[in-house]
Amino acid sequence: MYILRAFADPGQVDEAVAALRAHEDIRHVVLGNITTDTGKILITAEVGAESVDETFAALQRLGIEARDLSVSRVDFARPITADGIAGDADDQDTLVWAEVADAAAENVSLRPSYLAYMIVAGVIAAFGVVERSPVLIVGAMAVSPDLLPMSAACVALVAKRPRLAGRAFGTLAPGLFLAVFAAYLLTLGLRLGGYVSPDMDIRQGVIGALAGVNVATVGVALAAGVAGMLAFESRASFAVGVAISVTTIPAAAYIGVAAGLGQWDGALGALGVLIVNLAMLLLSGTATLALQALRERAKGHRALPRVAPGRATQQAKSKAARRGRIAP
Repeated sequence: MYILRAFADPGQVDEAVAALRAHEDIRHVVLGNITTDTGKILITAEVGAESVDETFAALQRLGIEARDLSVSRVDFARPITADGIAGDADDQDTLVWAEVADAAAENVSLRPSYLAYMIVAGVIAAFGVVERSPVLIVGAMAVSPDLLPMSAACVALVAKRPRLAGRAFGTLAPGLFLAVFAAYLLTLGLRLGGYVSPDMDIRQGVIGALAGVNVATVGVALAAGVAGMLAFESRASFAVGVAISVTTIPAAAYIGVAAGLGQWDGALGALGVLIVNLAMLLLSGTATLALQALRERAKGHRALPRVAPGRATQQAKSKAARRGRIAP
């Protein structure tokens, strides 16, 4: 269930309330207080997941500004009735495009914390490659936040928003580059300290699979893209982030380590693995979201409305404007 908050001018209130009451999936429409700065009236209502996007579009057609509309997901404890638990059981499976689009816009900023996480992931994964330690590789995957910009790129492609896609790739690419570069510098430092030899064979064990593309490379990346997109939609990114990173961070670290050892054939092979993985992630993630949109359309819902970003994105834009940056 979602709670809608709409701030309407006095002349828009009657039409807005009528539009909300026209939906069977909207309940408990309440008129709140008048804002002291703009004189607008607060309207709140409980909205089912299937009606969020349509409600946003209907209210915007009445002239209510996008920045005055927002929804928040709320988990209710409903009483048990003779027919089961009261409420809508399908909310968790419904694609709320406004929420997904807002999350995508929030996660394409090139933040210092994102870059720091990618560097840390590159260092940990590099030690995993050098020590041939799958445990360290998994630890690096857990640290890496590259699920967010990759999923945002999938959202941008389905929504046909090229600027958002450009920002997503503009966040993902520097992060992966820094992971590779961190692994490279670490390997050079270990060579200078005499801890590793240029002749060491890093192809041994499971780590060696990172040096060349095979069927498993493609299959794992396709499956990871599906899992990553579903996790992004449900805000379970941290729980399933490893699904994306399993195809990116290990290969990125292998590139850096192989280059630091002067083993350029291995570095080029791992680069091929990384490129194929990124392509497969993008393909399966985009396909997953597109299929969900088609399912919503088949159910009679409006698919992929061009809704404006939510409140969190508006706040991010305001901060960017204050820093002199151009908002998307």
